[in-house]
Amino acid sequence: MSKRDYYEILGVARDVDSKELKRAYRKLAMKYHPDRNPDDPEADAKFKEATEAYEILGDEQKRAAYDQYGHAGVDPNAGGGFGGGGGANFSDIFGDVFGDIFGGGGGRGGRGGPQRGADLRYTMELTLEEAVRGVEKTIRVPTLVGCEPCGGSGAKPGTSPKTCTTCGGQGQVRMQQGFFSVQQTCPTCRGQGTIIEDPCDSCHGRGVKEETKTLSVKIPPGVDTGDRIRLSGEGEAGAMGGPAGDLYVQVSVREHDLFQRDGRNLYCDVPISIVDAALGGELEVPTLDGRVKLKIPAETQSGKLFRLRGKGVTPVRGGSPGDLLCRVQVETPVNLTSEQKELLRQFQASLNGEKHSPKKTGWFDGVKKFFEEI
Repeated sequence: MSKRDYYEILGVARDVDSKELKRAYRKLAMKYHPDRNPDDPEADAKFKEATEAYEILGDEQKRAAYDQYGHAGVDPNAGGGFGGGGGANFSDIFGDVFGDIFGGGGGRGGRGGPQRGADLRYTMELTLEEAVRGVEKTIRVPTLVGCEPCGGSGAKPGTSPKTCTTCGGQGQVRMQQGFFSVQQTCPTCRGQGTIIEDPCDSCHGRGVKEETKTLSVKIPPGVDTGDRIRLSGEGEAGAMGGPAGDLYVQVSVREHDLFQRDGRNLYCDVPISIVDAALGGELEVPTLDGRVKLKIPAETQSGKLFRLRGKGVTPVRGGSPGDLLCRVQVETPVNLTSEQKELLRQFQASLNGEKHSPKKTGWFDGVKKFFEEI
């Protein structure tokens, strides 16, 4: 667990709202994503640090605990905190399809008995189109799987682990030191409670083997950066034949050349000419479903937003689709000929007074009032 301030890591104020928090994390995740920074351990460390910070601050309960107690409030090893893999947190989606929604994580078994395997995390980078429409991806995940010859016991086939005679299978021994009784890990079985006298030749007594697993993952439509999908039982194999952990596929959406996403809405900048802005016109604008006609009324100012309803994103958790908001940007013509420049001068001379520039008039009035009050 990082000891740096989580708000500092994400570069946000302590009173930041959830939207700004998610936007800050998305920016850092795309900047330091391992796929964009291969063989860069510093970028990998920053990506993990930002992800850890968002896991805490993106959950209301964990954020409240962190704000009140700092790292101690969310450190699973500090006692009383909310930490630990498998707690109910962090934008889990489609539990009915991909598994329970972070349902407790299931503790490890007792010493000497089966132990649940570790959870794994895989970061999947998607295009905006893939995130909006949904996609099926094949991934390769290095993991530990149960050893088939010994059934995960670690003992040679036909044999089984023996109960440790030193600790009686408890994994702990009690040592008397003066008036005090101290409990410590059994030095003979190293806390396992059992001893493998004849190890399996395949896994050398570990009960698990390293393997690269190929999985097909269905990404539902509407996911966004920060969402996670749980694949139950696809994590590391458990020790001593215990159940496997889970695999969490974390979504990271790449920046798009045309669109910016904010929740269920999409934004797009549309350049228009001075003539179209002044006289009005019609032009084609892109959407994720194809091109549509956009009517530009006369006297349109730069920065005006036009809303195309239903052309945004349908949220992954259901609901109506968002909108596409087109922000027009009036372009100043460049590379003008002498004749064109002269026409513009004549046009400028024909504009009597300032009634043709409403913003300019209001701006100068504001400047005048500002200097009068100094």
